[in-house]
Amino acid sequence: MGKDVSRSTFTPEDRTRYRQKVRRCLDVFALMLNDFRFDADRPMTGLELELNLIDDQGEPAMRNAQVLADLADPSFQTELGQFNLEINLSPRLIAEHGFEDYENDLLTSLARADERAKEAQARLVTIGILPTLTQRHAILENLSPDPRYRVLNEQIVAARGEDITLDIRGVEALQSHTDSIAPEAACTSTQFHLQVAPEDFANYWNASQAIAGPQVAIGANSPYLFGKRLWAETRIALFEQATDTRPDELKAQGVRPRVWFGERWITSIFDLFEENVRYFPPLLPITQDEDPVEVIHTGGVPRLSELRLHNGTVYRWNRPVYDIMNGRPHLRVENRVLPAGPTVVDLLANAAFYFGLVRYLAEADRPVWTQLTFSQAEENFHVSARDGLQASVYWPRLGELRATDLVLERLLPWAHEGLDRFDVDPELRDRLLGVVEQRCLTGRNGASWQTETVGVLEDKGLDRWAALGEMLRRYAEFAPRNEPIHTWPLG
Repeated sequence: MGKDVSRSTFTPEDRTRYRQKVRRCLDVFALMLNDFRFDADRPMTGLELELNLIDDQGEPAMRNAQVLADLADPSFQTELGQFNLEINLSPRLIAEHGFEDYENDLLTSLARADERAKEAQARLVTIGILPTLTQRHAILENLSPDPRYRVLNEQIVAARGEDITLDIRGVEALQSHTDSIAPEAACTSTQFHLQVAPEDFANYWNASQAIAGPQVAIGANSPYLFGKRLWAETRIALFEQATDTRPDELKAQGVRPRVWFGERWITSIFDLFEENVRYFPPLLPITQDEDPVEVIHTGGVPRLSELRLHNGTVYRWNRPVYDIMNGRPHLRVENRVLPAGPTVVDLLANAAFYFGLVRYLAEADRPVWTQLTFSQAEENFHVSARDGLQASVYWPRLGELRATDLVLERLLPWAHEGLDRFDVDPELRDRLLGVVEQRCLTGRNGASWQTETVGVLEDKGLDRWAALGEMLRRYAEFAPRNEPIHTWPLG
């Protein structure tokens, strides 16, 4: 959403000027899609990973500023909570040994960051939601001090006009109220980026939406929040509720939420940017000096800063991205549905499954989104977040079936072919997709390992919080070994 946000009050004139500038940017973006050459000759990928810091007792460690200062690595940055960090890896091709390069870079960077964290009496954990997080940790005072987080909090709370309600019902139920967006800091995710040409963007975004359910089912890793066992991927429900700017009356009127699956298949990336401008009022009405019309008329590449900032405050699970690299504009699909962890090899298995499958479906002669309604895709997404590996989903020509059966019978072979089209090394392809296959065959992913381990510990007489603490201790011990989650012991 931008890093130069420091103002906390905005006038009506600010909002009017910003709205006009966003619409001007949107008009220029439409011209660019028709006339500009976007960089898409060799489609690059990207990966972002959000992390948690814990102390010796396994509780959140509010020390990200100290760790970052000691680390002095520009690939790491703050996230919303003081117990969060984020790493952004350099973009790269996944052809041949690209995934192996990702793996080596991540393992090296995380090990170095963990050493710095230990000097601050903390350690890193890659997990969707920290199971030892309590409501006393999720408070305004524990947001990172960067002004942009405080400003965003103030604007969301002001737009809502009342406390934010969390009401998540799964295996157990959680109902609570908060006066800030701090609970959102519990959500730590893995984000995949795929660069695509303008003419191909709609196919790749539609394909990403269609497979969001199976992605979450096999990759779920967030079953606990504030001591309650909720959804397999509770992060989905939490993020949707913790940043909701709508009071109940606006929900009843059908006003769209800012954390949004969407409502239709698209024919162009312009559809998404136009919806964002049409449906969502500005949260951060900050304007820059650039006149995008003048820039494009003089042969330059406009930054479209206001449109990009606005886009960054609409939290689609598959987000469209316009960016500039080395003076050339490009477009990306940002896939945001998956949690962090459990291990580097697990998250790269998730990446291989996503990149391979989305390419196969985007290039299919008969697109799946011509056979699957958008509402069915959204239902698959939320059912998979709730039930994980046990989810039943709908797929064209197959009807209702277990998500794991769909993955084994159809999606994994398609992902295999898609990775071949990317020219991924066959041995690496088989290693990573084999991890996904074994999760389906063993019935174990991050969420199921967590809940089964807690169940074993509770059967031995530990109360819930003690069991969560011991489970997290084991998780933090196993994860750095980089052995996939389906091989972890339960005892």
